[in-house]
Amino acid sequence: MYEINQNDVPSSFIDLFIPRGATRPSESREVIAARYELCEDLAQMLTEHAVATRADLGVTELDVLAQLLRGLQTADSVVTPGEAHWVVRRLAELLEWPALDLGA
Repeated sequence: MYEINQNDVPSSFIDLFIPRGATRPSESREVIAARYELCEDLAQMLTEHAVATRADLGVTELDVLAQLLRGLQTADSVVTPGEAHWVVRRLAELLEWPALDLGA
């Protein structure tokens, strides 16, 4: 009997694992699914923190997202730089905030 993965990993996340010029991900489906679960959980957990930070500091939504991105990009972060960008985009989506311009 095989285990069915109940999580549908969005293509925006899978794309993080497709090297430039390639058509297939560089990691297995299991690895990508595990990384996606981590990043989705992180985005979900950051929602309350982001709202509280905005209220406490009186800053804009974009300022909060930029601050969180910087925090996710530290050397000891549990996510890669690409995953950090994805988490921040997902967080903005969850909160219905404007998306932070993350460049290309």
